[in-house]
Amino acid sequence: MSTVTNIKKTVSGEMELFEKKFRSSLKSSAPLLDKITHYIIKRKGKQVRPLFVFLTAKLTGKVTDSTYNAAALIELLHTATLVHDDVVDDAYERRGFFSLNALWKNKIAVLVGDYLLSRGLLLSIDRGEFDLLRLVSNAVKEMSEGELRQIEKTRKLNITEEVYFEIIRQKTATLIAACCASGGASNGSDQKTIDKLYKMGELTGIAFQIKDDLFDYGAGSKIGKPTGIDIKEKKMTLPLIYALNNANQSTRKKLIYIIKNKNNDNKKVSEVIDYVNSSGGIEYAAQKMNAYADEAKEILMEFPENEARQSLFNLIDYTIKRVK
Repeated sequence: MSTVTNIKKTVSGEMELFEKKFRSSLKSSAPLLDKITHYIIKRKGKQVRPLFVFLTAKLTGKVTDSTYNAAALIELLHTATLVHDDVVDDAYERRGFFSLNALWKNKIAVLVGDYLLSRGLLLSIDRGEFDLLRLVSNAVKEMSEGELRQIEKTRKLNITEEVYFEIIRQKTATLIAACCASGGASNGSDQKTIDKLYKMGELTGIAFQIKDDLFDYGAGSKIGKPTGIDIKEKKMTLPLIYALNNANQSTRKKLIYIIKNKNNDNKKVSEVIDYVNSSGGIEYAAQKMNAYADEAKEILMEFPENEARQSLFNLIDYTIKRVK
């Protein structure tokens, strides 16, 4: 399996320049804000989303100034949503580092998230990138709706498979779809090409989220141990939905009781994890994940062969084969 580092080689020069541009886009005259944004840059992740932007731009033509603007806009808005998510979830750690709210408390974290959002908006407006702004703003709108829908359904524990796929399409897949569409839009690709890239990104994003769901059961994780975090948070993910749908009435009732009332009891959570594993929930979810990734690859293979196409193929593979 290719690592992100190997995949980045196709656009290594572009990614290096992007990092410099991204750092400068975060600069502020407020010393506290500068200190916090420096911390954000220091703990940056694998930058998979900007990578999708640059690779799809190279797949369909050239990397332009607009491509850098698109990648920066997406990274700013994505980082803002992560900062706000940590506040909402009371999460004190992200990517092995303390979250902003753990170090600087909720009020400052929310304000920093707002600042990042405003920087993204200004970057687009100042450079007249209105089409890119529309693409990315639509993704943020969908992400918010998806999260709210998940919260609403979690209370009732009545998520069907159809509703689950709509939630993950909104909360995860739309941003990766926007990355791919932005890459094409940044170099003047026609609407048909942009739509095709969007669909490819959406399918990849759905596969990406199913992979995340499988980690909760220890499937494909580096440590191989289930965490049960989703169950503790009463999140209905695909392996669990499959297990509940295929359980008899008394088992289903027992499992739902544990998720609703005993979700902080590690022993009881382990019972749910064991049942999901024995019911074939993991295999079913993995099969669905691979089907979405394969569909994304089929769309990708319709584009002319070049180095970027191979790197994108490897990147789609990475999303479903990563080990956290």
